[in-house]
Amino acid sequence: MKVKMILPALTEAESPLWRPIKYSLFPPLGLATLAAYLSPEDEIDLQDQHVETLRLDDAPDLVVIQVYITNAFRAYHIADAYRKKGSYVILGGLHVTSLPYEAMPHADSIFIGPGEDTFPRFLVDFKSRNPQKIYTSTVRTLAGIPPIRRDLIKRNLYLVPNSIVVTRGCPHHCSFCYKDAFFEGGKTFYTQLVDDALAEIDRLPGRHLYFLDDHLLGNAKFAESLFEGMRGMKRVFQGASTVDAILRGNLIEKAADAGLRSLFVGFETFSPENLKQSNKKQNLEKDYAKAVNRLHSLGIMINGSFVFGLDDDDSDVFKRTVDWGVNHGITTSTYHVLTPYPGTELYKNMESAGRILTRNWDLYDTRHVVYKTMGLSAEALEKGYWWAYDAFYSWKNIIKSSLHHDSVRHIAKHFLYTGGWKKFEPLWNFIIKTEGLNAMLPLLESILSKVKTRSTRQGASNRTELTRPETLMLN
Repeated sequence: MKVKMILPALTEAESPLWRPIKYSLFPPLGLATLAAYLSPEDEIDLQDQHVETLRLDDAPDLVVIQVYITNAFRAYHIADAYRKKGSYVILGGLHVTSLPYEAMPHADSIFIGPGEDTFPRFLVDFKSRNPQKIYTSTVRTLAGIPPIRRDLIKRNLYLVPNSIVVTRGCPHHCSFCYKDAFFEGGKTFYTQLVDDALAEIDRLPGRHLYFLDDHLLGNAKFAESLFEGMRGMKRVFQGASTVDAILRGNLIEKAADAGLRSLFVGFETFSPENLKQSNKKQNLEKDYAKAVNRLHSLGIMINGSFVFGLDDDDSDVFKRTVDWGVNHGITTSTYHVLTPYPGTELYKNMESAGRILTRNWDLYDTRHVVYKTMGLSAEALEKGYWWAYDAFYSWKNIIKSSLHHDSVRHIAKHFLYTGGWKKFEPLWNFIIKTEGLNAMLPLLESILSKVKTRSTRQGASNRTELTRPETLMLN
């Protein structure tokens, strides 16, 4: 059987503001995971439109397309084209789960929720010529799943080919989170067996890993066993966590001992009212500065995530957020315009209040305002979003932020990582065009190598330029 698996390019990946390096980081791990259930005799072609030209001149027996919100229209177009050729087309992913009846006219079968239990069932039905129109995930387990088909991944086209996911979902339920709706109808957070996760890590070449889990520290018992098993592997890795998990117990120290060198942290907002609106209870009354200092004392760099446009935001939110990140030595910042994704609690609330302005999914890229704002005008919100990026990644602020670390080596790491990520676009474009991204891995591993620091700089936890008292301690 000839099988084609496609990740269509997100709309933003083809906009004038496209950063090729941003869309050349991670391979389509979800499709490679499903490919493991196919027969060894099947002829499989896995294509990622972000890094290669999508070929549509073939006629495979089965076409599998992964659908996100900003590639939905493109995914439907590709699906329609293959169905006209007689291929059997299936659609799955976050957007299909959120809006199944929108996707159904474009597919022979659709998949609701994660596919580890539904895709094998579909294959049995397909081979017996009795496939169902809708497959809904009911069994949530990662026990016994086959090894990911990494042989299908074109490693030379990605900066971080060693991406890995050892959990599914998240233990928290933020109202704006797209993933929460994806895991409805069953367990919303579950893990691999530790031995299976370690075996997957063992199969990956090189030193660097990137855990794409929404919350790597979400299950403390699992994470502790994972980090214990990784000690001695001489890996360096990146992942994501919450402020709460960083401050609680000594799990973050164990992660650092195992090789954690960079962490994505969802700060999102400094306003308690915004946190309540977002159901982000895990951040309420948490000392952000203390979490930052704890990570820095362990030599861990921080990618801070922040959302603009929540109802308690005002015109000063952009400068306050940038200043806080710079003055606390945040290595990189990721900013988002609040986006009410279909299927989320935020979307349902805004829809019932008549605040949804458009259902043009191409605009749901966290860069555009698609809802009626409260404290800020749509124009001010989008303008402030772009200003925040320009301000945080100015050379002046890159240098200023770098100098907030205790050691010369950490200062240098911060400067190289932040500057390299944002200030050398022509060089990244050249490396991508010459398919030389893999050659950059040793440099990345070197930058992520361990840094010894003093526990914390005296008085660092009091350093802030925020003007509202509630934004420092969040209480």
